[in-house]
Amino acid sequence: MKKIFLPLMLVIFMLTGCSNSYGISKLVIGIDDDFAPMSFHDERGNLVGFDIDLATEAAKRINAEVEFKPIDWDNKEQEIASGNIDMIWNGLDITDQRKEYMIFSKPYMDDRQIVLVKRDDDFDIHSEYDLEGKVVGTQAGSSSDDYINQNEDLKRGIKEYKTYGKFSEAVTALKNDEIEVIVCDELIARYEMNSNPNQLRIIEVRIGSIAETGIGFRKDNAALRDKIQKTFDEMIQDGTAKKISEKWFQADLIKH
Repeated sequence: MKKIFLPLMLVIFMLTGCSNSYGISKLVIGIDDDFAPMSFHDERGNLVGFDIDLATEAAKRINAEVEFKPIDWDNKEQEIASGNIDMIWNGLDITDQRKEYMIFSKPYMDDRQIVLVKRDDDFDIHSEYDLEGKVVGTQAGSSSDDYINQNEDLKRGIKEYKTYGKFSEAVTALKNDEIEVIVCDELIARYEMNSNPNQLRIIEVRIGSIAETGIGFRKDNAALRDKIQKTFDEMIQDGTAKKISEKWFQADLIKH
């Protein structure tokens, strides 16, 4: 019996080890599932998007199951600190404030905050301080929200400041004249404008400084961060990340 049992256990151990050399069986990734083109539902209800494609490919390469878990973006600190999610891979800008409660991958894209308005509105906006006297909206917990809340002079000059749980809610508010401008990520704004070319337009003004986008992890999970980073580096080197970027943005926006 011992001669049979020992080889059998060795086979089981070897097969188990080969199934996932990284020791990760499942990745729970926090997302905003209404954040096109990063992560959103298509007309058939399927979850799609730029970051969805990147994360799915990374999980596939380490032979791990992936679960995309919609979260309240304004509560992302609690979600990741509590362990409800393993990581956030969803157009997440790297900021000093967020570094207080998570660690990041290397930045993989640049982003900036700009202004989105209705196409027929004729606003004379050349700097962030030209938002003075206007009704401004953005997504709660976003980089735009963080920046405005940290800039007292800017916020003081705004006539009324409104935040929304989802970016699409801010767009609806803009179309319904509940707000006059949206401050938001350029990548998101351009996708939204292209989807509504007769309704929306971008004002080419930079709000704050250029930000870098990365993948966020719990502070105590540097091992997972390093494993995902290694896999993502391979995706960049072999051109897979470039192909995914070109699929969604018609350009290679990946930082090399």
